[in-house]
Amino acid sequence: MSSLSRELVFLILQFLDEEKFRETVHKLEQESGFFFNMRHFEDLVTNGEWDEVEKYLSGFTKVDDNRYSMKIFFEIRKQKYLEALDKHDRAKAVEILVKDLKVFAAFNEDLFKEITQLLTLENFRENEQLSKYGDTKSARSIMLAELKKLIEANPLFRDKLQFPTLKNSRLRTLINQSLNWQHQLCKNPRSNPDIKTLFVDHTCGQPNGARAPSPVTNSLIGAIPKAGAFPPLTAHAPFQPTAATLPTPLAGWMANPTPVPHPSASAGPIGLAPQSNAGTLKRPRTPPTNSSAIDYQTADSEHVLKRSRPFGISDEVTNLPINILPVTYSAQSHGQSSYSSDDLPRNVIMTLNQGSPVKSMDFHPLQQILLLVGTNMGDVMVWEVGSRTRIALRNFKVWDLGACSKALQASLANDYTASVNRVMWSPDGTLFGVAYSRHMVHLYAYSGGDDIRNHLEIEAHVGSVNDLAFSYPNKQLCVVTCGEDRVIKVWDAVTGTKQHTFEGHDAPVYSICPHHKESIQFIFSTATDGKIKAWLYDNMGSRVDYDAPGHSSTMMAYSADGTRLFSCGTNKEGESYLVEWNESEGAVKRTFHGLGKRSGGVVQFDTTKNRFLAAGDEFMVKFWDMDSVNMLTSTDADGGLPASPCIRFNKEGILLAVSTSDNNVKILANADGIRLLRTVENRSFDPSRVSSAAVVKPAMLGAFPPATATVGNNDALADVKPRIADESGDKSRIWKLAEINEPTQCRSLKLPDSLTPTRVSRLIYTNTGLAILALASNAVHKLWKWQKNERNMTGKATTSMVPQLWQPPSGILMTNDISDTNPEDAVPCFALSKNDSYVMSASGGKISLFNMMTFKTMTTFMPPPPAATFLAFHPQDNNIIAIGMEDSTIQIYNVRVDEVKTKLKGHQKRITGLAFSNVLNVLVSSGADSQLCVWSTDGWEKQASKVLQMPTGRGAAPLADTRVQFHLDQIHLLVVHETQIAIYEAPKLECLKQWVTREASGPITHATYSCDGQSIYVSFEDGSVGVLMASTLRFRCRINAAAYIPPNPSLRVYPLVIAAHPSEPNQFALGLTDGSVFVLEPLESEGKWGISPPLENGAGPSNASGPTGSDQPQR
Repeated sequence: MSSLSRELVFLILQFLDEEKFRETVHKLEQESGFFFNMRHFEDLVTNGEWDEVEKYLSGFTKVDDNRYSMKIFFEIRKQKYLEALDKHDRAKAVEILVKDLKVFAAFNEDLFKEITQLLTLENFRENEQLSKYGDTKSARSIMLAELKKLIEANPLFRDKLQFPTLKNSRLRTLINQSLNWQHQLCKNPRSNPDIKTLFVDHTCGQPNGARAPSPVTNSLIGAIPKAGAFPPLTAHAPFQPTAATLPTPLAGWMANPTPVPHPSASAGPIGLAPQSNAGTLKRPRTPPTNSSAIDYQTADSEHVLKRSRPFGISDEVTNLPINILPVTYSAQSHGQSSYSSDDLPRNVIMTLNQGSPVKSMDFHPLQQILLLVGTNMGDVMVWEVGSRTRIALRNFKVWDLGACSKALQASLANDYTASVNRVMWSPDGTLFGVAYSRHMVHLYAYSGGDDIRNHLEIEAHVGSVNDLAFSYPNKQLCVVTCGEDRVIKVWDAVTGTKQHTFEGHDAPVYSICPHHKESIQFIFSTATDGKIKAWLYDNMGSRVDYDAPGHSSTMMAYSADGTRLFSCGTNKEGESYLVEWNESEGAVKRTFHGLGKRSGGVVQFDTTKNRFLAAGDEFMVKFWDMDSVNMLTSTDADGGLPASPCIRFNKEGILLAVSTSDNNVKILANADGIRLLRTVENRSFDPSRVSSAAVVKPAMLGAFPPATATVGNNDALADVKPRIADESGDKSRIWKLAEINEPTQCRSLKLPDSLTPTRVSRLIYTNTGLAILALASNAVHKLWKWQKNERNMTGKATTSMVPQLWQPPSGILMTNDISDTNPEDAVPCFALSKNDSYVMSASGGKISLFNMMTFKTMTTFMPPPPAATFLAFHPQDNNIIAIGMEDSTIQIYNVRVDEVKTKLKGHQKRITGLAFSNVLNVLVSSGADSQLCVWSTDGWEKQASKVLQMPTGRGAAPLADTRVQFHLDQIHLLVVHETQIAIYEAPKLECLKQWVTREASGPITHATYSCDGQSIYVSFEDGSVGVLMASTLRFRCRINAAAYIPPNPSLRVYPLVIAAHPSEPNQFALGLTDGSVFVLEPLESEGKWGISPPLENGAGPSNASGPTGSDQPQR
């Protein structure tokens, strides 16, 4: 097969994949043998589809091709054989042995005999070489890793593992180019060609017999550009030599052959250049003999078409604005299907006070937690969101009044105030610009931290500067501005020199959107009269004159990858429009539904992840999928938003800033955003860097009700079966507690362990979510790490991949000092540093500080007695740790200087829990005395204390642990006791809710918040796990022990500790009494643990203090 034919196969593969003909794609891969799809192969192996595995491989190699191929087939057939043995299906195993494995006897007879002997064993793991064979899932995963290495080393697969780099929809593009060329060869080319088939060459009908274009064409046919929409750039004169062609977005918007008053243009003729450039024709072509009016350029001729073509056809065959086959956007490829509405940042994490109404915001392009804010009082602030710190504040002030125009000086003499209209970071984050309502633009240089310096002051416009943006024409950083004076201007961002002035709007210019396609730089501008214009960086005037939907004041924005154009605006009647544009036609492609008809202001919007749109409207934030016109979801961000809030995503789309009606900014986050903030929120920060104290009002995630409950109501503590209520008034939809009783009802993974199994005393995920750390009762730490690969692109903990029980090359273990104590009798404890580099740990002896990379002991300190029983790092300083002691004291210890700063006394028994709040600046402690204490971290004085209310007739064990954990809002406190789960509000320790366990289930062994603060995972001594709603303490799901623990009548096994993944809200890990560690996730089809019960069910979310406030399952 020729190389071109081979390439055609790749184009067909790409087309079939884009059209989602999955089975056909893989069949063609196999039959052609050109591309081995490793991901498809992995799926087949993981699912155990052995016949399909061998059939797919047969397109690339045979058993006896070479030693690599032989090994590949042997491993596959051996795994199939072992799985049959594991299922005790001897007949199937014999069949595999005879039909599949016997072929290898000729090469290694001893091995075949050994394999045959496995039939005689009750459990093939009795064979020493197979003693470490785990379950089927893990065995397939291990084998798959080996197969991939063999395939990559096999010379027969060389150059077949990498798919060629192609632009999207390459085959469609080639067909479009062919049709464009056919259209150029038409005797009587029509301005609006009606392409109905690909089966024969295209020709236009005779002029006198021409039919009107059919409004509906074949499903393959794309929309045809509308003639007459926009003025072109050239008159009906011979075209000038082409210096550059306009990109698709402009060319398609300029299809009207009406001349404009610019007789010559250095930019040459305008045409439609698709994103994949085709070269100009280098050889003369012979057109039809009766088409004498057409003169094609030769290789050394400067002449181009002598006759003016409709649409402004240039000499490039791709420049015709005919888009017969719609080219798929990259954002619409099948790879994007992994996004869901759960990826949207909708959880309110914090509130930042700005002092005056917010007008504009922008996140730093590189430092994801830096937020730039401008207000209507002229204040500009930079916030480090992770630490809730305002690191810079600039008020409106003219730097050099003497250099200003007389008009501005006179205006400022009467009223020295201005509002910020726009703030924006430069693409590299080293500058930010501020556009004010009074003539001025300020550029500031930013060098990190709070190092912000005045860079440029520009009197840019007469009146208000309405918008500002950065661009890179001619690889030079520029600032583009627009204003009330109806003008757009371009300034050198280094010197402040004016580069261009664009005039042509008949009303104040409302917004600008610079962009580029390949080497072509251009600017879209919109005015308050609803007009849209487009400009190149030259003096030729506007290239586009078009009406925005509803003649609205509109903002335009591209998706992050620059392939899709959107606009959002509101007209004078309050009607708002959010649309996507078809750039090849200059027409609206789709209009999104859901915006209000009477907006209170101009609706602002933003895009993220090349997939989602968001708009602030009707006192909420509304979200859309870019490919669906119907609103996806919305959030009111816990209330308090204005009618049209200002919104802004950070670059990764994991944080969303939203302005409020009380002069605040709320920060919303998804799971990744929560993890990001957790990673940075507790790092050390120098207060001297803060320009002024910022008032931070933390958000209240989970909507906890007012604390009006009377804890201790004996009636409320009685066992109450949940009442079933209608959901949303639909009696056919009755809520039911999700019960998970079988392994098939959830995803679980037992982590591999080659070390001595002893009960798991402490368990935690690393802050990155890439590993799990356990501390066993024998004082040994175990660390499991997940590998980053094609099946686990993030490298995060997951049940779909088996992690590695990791040890450094030295083979040493992290083992705590146990002195003369019995570690089984000790109270183990550990704490992980925020950067996952160090772990502080103790098991009844000295406290040890370990390096997590090398497992080496960095230092030991504080020999007992008393022994440490709980450890916590200070949120602002990793060198300060709070150490709870066996003797009931809490020692505040400075590791760096090896000094106890202070000793806190207030408990009667050993300390069992410590939690810092960096919002309230307090430390909350809990003890085996069932008491809670609040300590100020400023002076370490005790602020409050409270004893837990015990259920009637339910006395606690003499040394029962009481654990504490702050909610994301850093105000609400989860309190865990063997008899109950309770929510308190710090610092006064008011009990908001209490849930009491039934005695039948046994005591609570541990509990923790999910990473998003929406759920609480609770483990019980009967082996079950409950998932409670954090806001109401009501059950949404119960996972019984049989769902994840293999049955063992002779051994009672249950979880002692539970840990929540730091960025996956529905994943948690359990440490069991037998030393095993399990990771659990809901089924992919479910997505989460059960469904939230309706408010009408049971006592609802009011203020009950017992099971009446929950859905207590029958245990």
